[in-house]
Amino acid sequence: MSDTGGQPLVQVRGLKMHFPIYAGIFRRHVGDIKAVDDISLDINESETLGLVGESGCGKSTAGRAVLRLYDITDGSITVDGTDISDVDKEKLRHLRPKMQMIFQDPQASLNPRMTVAGIIGEPLVEHMSLSRSERLERVYQLMDAVGLNRSFADRYPHEFSGGQRQRIGIARALALNPKFIVCDEPIAALDVSIQAQVVNLLEDLQEQFGLTYLFISHDLSMVRHIADRVAVMYLGKIVELAPRDDLYERPLHPYTQALLSAVPEPDPVREAERKHIILTGDVPSPSNAPIGCNFCTRCPRAEQICREIEPEFRQVEKGHYTACHFVGDTEIKTAEPTAGERVKP
Repeated sequence: MSDTGGQPLVQVRGLKMHFPIYAGIFRRHVGDIKAVDDISLDINESETLGLVGESGCGKSTAGRAVLRLYDITDGSITVDGTDISDVDKEKLRHLRPKMQMIFQDPQASLNPRMTVAGIIGEPLVEHMSLSRSERLERVYQLMDAVGLNRSFADRYPHEFSGGQRQRIGIARALALNPKFIVCDEPIAALDVSIQAQVVNLLEDLQEQFGLTYLFISHDLSMVRHIADRVAVMYLGKIVELAPRDDLYERPLHPYTQALLSAVPEPDPVREAERKHIILTGDVPSPSNAPIGCNFCTRCPRAEQICREIEPEFRQVEKGHYTACHFVGDTEIKTAEPTAGERVKP
């Protein structure tokens, strides 16, 4: 069920992305880094799903795995009705126009030896049969869409500011008319004064082209501005998923409550009255996650059951999902929904 009323464009079920650890002279497999460990979610058409969490929790890895930039360890990924979980590289190449990515560092993601026209036009060369004049006209249209002057087409990335470079990356992502775009912390490397401009641009483009976003960020204030629903990730797992207003006004999971308590309040009087939740200890290693709940080593409410049994990710209110033993309605706890119903927003 969805608050947006749309149909799921992207469906992720039981996604795992484990990186093997090898040690010793014979390079034996001694364990795995569980960067993404069994996450399930839906992203509805024309909506923005925010994915938030601490650095190192697996957000970016999850975004890249959803686009099959990695060969996933387990699980299924369906984009626009097509299961891309284990398709070969050639078939995946033909599916790329539907799904694109905006990278975190605009400088590192652009080829310094190519002009703006070359960078934006490269996807057109790879996937479309256009004449040179048709391709240049399409590049100009894309530059107009993201607010870049056409006279910049023959310039190189080093001649632009960070915000302009990110606009080039956005134009490149739009070149093939995708339906789904993963925005991997697209404003993290930008000045605060430029961040709002880029987010407003993404919102305008979404309305203009009917785009669907997975917006990955650690900036909870910006996610509140742009997202329709928000998923909170901790140590490779999603611990809470809810409509934006529900999550920010009534967070249910202890980790979400701690995250939101760290967001500064502009009003100094209200800020002085707020109660901050201080988490002790460090985030466990993803190669040696705790038994039971991943958050049990830092949770102020943890009890013995948390250290022994992993909580089920379930719906506790309409559209509000969480993974905590001490949150939720008894009736919902005892009901046995299908796997799809448990995770489908």
